[in-house]
Amino acid sequence: MSVTSRYREAWEGFWNEAPHGQGAVFWDAEPALTAARHLALFEPHLADPGLPLVDLGCGNGTQTRYLAERFPRVLGADLSAAALDHARAADPAGRAAYRLLDAVEKAGTQALHTELGDANVYVRGVLHQCEPDDRQALADGVATVVGERGRAFLVEPSETAGAVLRSIATGPGGPPPKLAPVLRHGIAPGEVADADVPEFLTAAGLTVLASGTLPLTTTEYAPDGTRIELPSTWYVTGRVA
Repeated sequence: MSVTSRYREAWEGFWNEAPHGQGAVFWDAEPALTAARHLALFEPHLADPGLPLVDLGCGNGTQTRYLAERFPRVLGADLSAAALDHARAADPAGRAAYRLLDAVEKAGTQALHTELGDANVYVRGVLHQCEPDDRQALADGVATVVGERGRAFLVEPSETAGAVLRSIATGPGGPPPKLAPVLRHGIAPGEVADADVPEFLTAAGLTVLASGTLPLTTTEYAPDGTRIELPSTWYVTGRVA
């Protein structure tokens, strides 16, 4: 099982056209407002901070590079080759490694676990972008990479974020510049029911160790000049004895 070709092609098209440079796309907020906030919630629950860390759905690698300064080995994984081209170009020093990976495909996540062993995993806004039929398989893939000792941090836009995005997209001037290409490529933000996410994780054999809410900062601004933030829910999960 792997993601649909339509979904993969949509992301390839988006990243092929996306400008280079941090902050150039809608969700690419600076790490101080994203990964740093998430790590403050994630790190207290890590059973072994020395494990490799996988940034699953790394995109252009902005958060990956931040994570690579804080963990001994970091791998950015994405299903879009064009996204990984952006990530590598922005990381000439090779602080992180990058890998093409369809996390819905069981063989791929099993091979990654065989290579790395148990790993900690960071997943920001990937589940809601999956096709609905792929969401359980993605959670299963996360569980495979985590193994027995790893932990995963997932953050997903809450159900209420959908209404916020629709309001932004249908404003008098139409979608703002950084949201427009997302919609044009058919990557309309999906909505995952808040109650479904822990169910996916539990079905994958993982236990939710902590959860909460946090605004998910974007790089776009409202007409009044304020930064657009999406309501989000985060989870720390792993296998427990």
